[in-house]
Amino acid sequence: MNQVYPISDLKGGRLILAAFVLALANFMVVLDMTIANVSVPHISGSLAVSASQGTWVITSYAVAEAICVPLTGWLAGRFGAVRTFAVSLFGFTIFSILCGLSTSLEMLIFCRIGQGLFGGPIMPLSQTLLMRIFPQEKQSQAMGMWAMTTVLGPILGPILGGTISDNWSWHWIFFINIPVGLVCAYAVMRLLKSAETPTAKLKIDMGGLLLLVLWIGALQLMLDLGHEKDWFNNPFIVILAITSFVGLIIFTIWELTERHPIVNIQIFRYRGFTISVLALAFGFGAFFGSIVLIPQWLQINLGYTASWAGLLTATMGLGSLTMSPIAAKLAMKYDQRALASFGLCLLGGVTLMRAFWTTDADFMALAWPQILQGFAVPFFFIPLSNMALGAVKPHEMAAAAGLMNFLRTMAGAIGASIAVTIWADHAKISRAELSGLLHIDEVKNTLMNIGLSEQGSIAYIANLVESEANTISADYVFFTMSLVFFFAGLIIWLCPKPKAGMASSENLH
Repeated sequence: MNQVYPISDLKGGRLILAAFVLALANFMVVLDMTIANVSVPHISGSLAVSASQGTWVITSYAVAEAICVPLTGWLAGRFGAVRTFAVSLFGFTIFSILCGLSTSLEMLIFCRIGQGLFGGPIMPLSQTLLMRIFPQEKQSQAMGMWAMTTVLGPILGPILGGTISDNWSWHWIFFINIPVGLVCAYAVMRLLKSAETPTAKLKIDMGGLLLLVLWIGALQLMLDLGHEKDWFNNPFIVILAITSFVGLIIFTIWELTERHPIVNIQIFRYRGFTISVLALAFGFGAFFGSIVLIPQWLQINLGYTASWAGLLTATMGLGSLTMSPIAAKLAMKYDQRALASFGLCLLGGVTLMRAFWTTDADFMALAWPQILQGFAVPFFFIPLSNMALGAVKPHEMAAAAGLMNFLRTMAGAIGASIAVTIWADHAKISRAELSGLLHIDEVKNTLMNIGLSEQGSIAYIANLVESEANTISADYVFFTMSLVFFFAGLIIWLCPKPKAGMASSENLH
């Protein structure tokens, strides 16, 4: 997928329209990664499930998308990039409708998996098709527009998700995809027929695909269900853990010996790629875990509406938009290890700031870490992506980009699951400790003396303990995540020194 050739018959208004459609389709898929984050309390309440179960709506989408990304090259080669892109858009739209119509958590998760499977190829294919329709001298401008949609999606997702959930219902966060998906699918088929890629009867690594689904599915189920089923005291969780571990070993051996592997594991022979992707995975796992946890804590503990939680989460966007072009220029001139280490350590610092949040924190106290985080993200993401792709040979660039995107997406899903699980588990410990320290009878009598009933006093104490336990637990999660960021910022120095500006922007997907 890294060999792209400009198509000359798209010019003027038709070329601009085609580029806009491709960027809009990419924006829709990126938006869906974060639009549900602030809506989890609404979804959990509507479907009568716990907050940790509600998070499955986010992780199921991310895992399904990650599984489908390595298939993108095969799908495009077998059926054509334009046809695959249009079908992916249509399938994504159908499953968006079904998500909005869901009446149970099981149905919603199933439909989110469908969304992820069809959404997976859209991001890399939108990039590939942009490179095909623009002449070489204008490709950097086209990629700039594409990159802008990739940055704006996570910023606008929480704002849109919060506003829609508060003013209409959570179902509409999925229904808004319908007009965008249908219009984009129709426009792609009409405008980009001449940009279709050659097709061939390619062999698919079916064994590798089945093993990939098996070990990743078992791992994610273990992470999502572990909290509910008391972890390894439950035989089912033990079976899932063994299945995931054994499945990963067999998958690795299979892919190393397969002539046409679905995931080219041999790329890990490059130390620069391996260390960069490892740091990226650790960093993105901690980053995504925090942006899933923060809106839930704000709404459950501090009484924020979904709209205000979305606005606070989105304050990160100002720094990201400002610093992205600056970070890209600096990456062409300076040691990218230093830039990546700076970005990761700054993320560790702002996450450590969150570890001191309290239940009476005002909006700005909560917003400052978000704003600073926005400035740090480009320094973490751009240099690491450049270093990873700059470490491999040109003909391996597409496989490396696909593998990097797969691991980044998987790390996000795992990070979100672990963050919410630790939050819920540590809250139990904090609740028990606080209850032991509290002289309940004395507090209850004091509250009854000022006019509360016995039941009202007990309810007040219970709510207070619950709120403080959740906050202590959230602070513990943030402290743990800050250590992950610092660890990632240190291991990046194990990379060999990269040449300045090794990877070009068209490869960063």
